[in-house]
Amino acid sequence: CCYLPQLHPIPENDIGWGNGDVQPVDHYQPHVFSVLAYYDLLDPGIQSRQIELAKLYGIEGFCFYFYWFEGKQLLETPIKKYLEDDNLDLPFCLCWANENWSRRWDGMDKDILIAQQHSQEDDIAFIQHVSLFMRDSRYIRIDNKPLLLVYRPSLLLSAKKTAGRWRQWCRDQGIGEIYLAYTQSFEAVDPVIYGFDAAIEFPPNEPTHQNVTDKVQPLRDDFICNVFDWNKFVDHSRNYKKPKYTLFRGVCPLWNSTTRRRYSKSSFLLNRSPLDYQEWLLNAIVETVESLSNPEQRLIFINAWNGWADGSYLEPDQRYGYANLEATRMALVRKTVVDSQQVPDSTHSIAVVIHAFYEDVFDEILNYLENINSISLKLYVTTPIELFETTHRKLQKQQHSFFVLAVSNRGRDILPFIKIMPEVLKDGYDLLIKVHTKKSIHRQDGEVWRNDIFEKLLSESALTANIDHLVNNPEIGILGPTDHIVPMSFYWGLNAVRVTKLAARMGIDNYTLEKLNFVAGSMFIARTKAVIPLMNIALTEADFEVEAGQVDGTLAHALERLFSVSAFTSRLKISCPDNIITESYKYNKH
Repeated sequence: CCYLPQLHPIPENDIGWGNGDVQPVDHYQPHVFSVLAYYDLLDPGIQSRQIELAKLYGIEGFCFYFYWFEGKQLLETPIKKYLEDDNLDLPFCLCWANENWSRRWDGMDKDILIAQQHSQEDDIAFIQHVSLFMRDSRYIRIDNKPLLLVYRPSLLLSAKKTAGRWRQWCRDQGIGEIYLAYTQSFEAVDPVIYGFDAAIEFPPNEPTHQNVTDKVQPLRDDFICNVFDWNKFVDHSRNYKKPKYTLFRGVCPLWNSTTRRRYSKSSFLLNRSPLDYQEWLLNAIVETVESLSNPEQRLIFINAWNGWADGSYLEPDQRYGYANLEATRMALVRKTVVDSQQVPDSTHSIAVVIHAFYEDVFDEILNYLENINSISLKLYVTTPIELFETTHRKLQKQQHSFFVLAVSNRGRDILPFIKIMPEVLKDGYDLLIKVHTKKSIHRQDGEVWRNDIFEKLLSESALTANIDHLVNNPEIGILGPTDHIVPMSFYWGLNAVRVTKLAARMGIDNYTLEKLNFVAGSMFIARTKAVIPLMNIALTEADFEVEAGQVDGTLAHALERLFSVSAFTSRLKISCPDNIITESYKYNKH
């Protein structure tokens, strides 16, 4: 059982509250498990599931805290089981949590006190024990040197002498050189002082955060807590200062030590969100790649995978679900997309992604494409299962190479696009045209509207001009037809909540979202990397509504707007050849 304190932000011009007359807000407690439930790490199946989840969301290794007190070990069984089970195939390293254990729990008969007594003999016994893990093929290495972390080297009698003994013992025993790093949990000095190779940020204890304790009101008079603004870490990450030594960046999705420290000397980070965590991690990735030329040193430590006692974890919970894991993966996706090199030229081949629902309109698209001879095209066509044979025969009669995929009638043109895009990416296309057989039968001008888009996207003259525009404007990710780009607020009502939530999953806040435009009708020419973030928000067919003639407000309609968000997260713009943004469509929606 843990004491769960409640905090209230103090409103402006308010002197506080009386006792017990308000409901607590903004202090997330208790933290409750979701997918993995209340697990037992002695169960071998649990670690296997953790690894599966970690890999799925881009985590490349675990750093295990472990405890060693002059040969006495505590909580050691899970990492021993990890070592013994070769099927647990995620790389790992160790961090020696070398603080004393000293804690008095109310209601218990005795104190918990375990103290470290360092000696030369203990140094050797320690490294001998750790070497069992270092010799494992899964152990994380930098330049073939096993990586060993120490939480607080300043507590050692002489960290430099201890490091020297460890290094010499490892050389003598055939392990070779080792790589030593320490966490900047209580000090931020050059690791050379300790005889170490690198330091690691430990955000909960960094001096960059801002104390905002005076802006919150505890609901218990006997509660002593330091409250810090989590967003200051994000602000700091936008302009990292490079130290003169090797420093591995660290981020944390949250921190709240009130459950461990109860109502004295605890600390709490306020104002966090998965969206801002994504930006923090993305900034850390960018800085790491830029500052460390050695790929094996490009490590970022996330505190933590399952630090539930400190409210710091990536594992799914009942409030945020998979949000922190999705933010982790999306930060990696965004960095990869930004780094990808795409320099199309006027002779470059293009993928034409078509959703063929109406046969007569599909014929119109094919007629346009038959007249394109100067540019190599490959058609990627999705079509309802019942039309597959007919669509396939039509494609066989035209001149361009093609790939056709049968899909269910769900998610309009958007879900089929998501399903076929892996084929486009696999074939290495840098540019794509997205069109579909839209009829808009609820509009009197639907045919005129569609023909205008086709003429501006599929005629050979328009296609050539659009490619040239993208070549000359590398900052543009999506190029829509003129008169069909509208503000995000256009017919916003039914889509607002969904678009906002999906945008947050891609790392875009409401303020930024409202400033974006989108291509109404979701037909455009684009760089493939502009849509990759959208492909990575883990949507499934079950997320899309059953088709019932909806005019607006479905997930597909929301995703129509998310293409521009996807481009923005790739640091690309949305535009049209003459950069005209309209407030009302050239053709009235009603």
